[in-house]
Amino acid sequence: MKELVEVIAKSLVDHPDEVVVTEKETEKAIVVELKVASEDMGKVIGKQGRIAKSIRTVVKAAATKDDKKVVVEILQ
Repeated sequence: MKELVEVIAKSLVDHPDEVVVTEKETEKAIVVELKVASEDMGKVIGKQGRIAKSIRTVVKAAATKDDKKVVVEILQ
């Protein structure tokens, strides 16, 4: 899941070298944290959160294949 979020985020932003993705596993779910440059935050979130929602939908679809719950958090 980490690689999937990283590929999607790097293709959206102007500064792909500043994209940092970390993955934490909890007892209930896998938490994927995404950090981007402050200038690129709008590109990752999109108008009214549409791009962020789309990223979460794609990751959730990939996670159902493995029967896991994945939460994507976008950090500042």
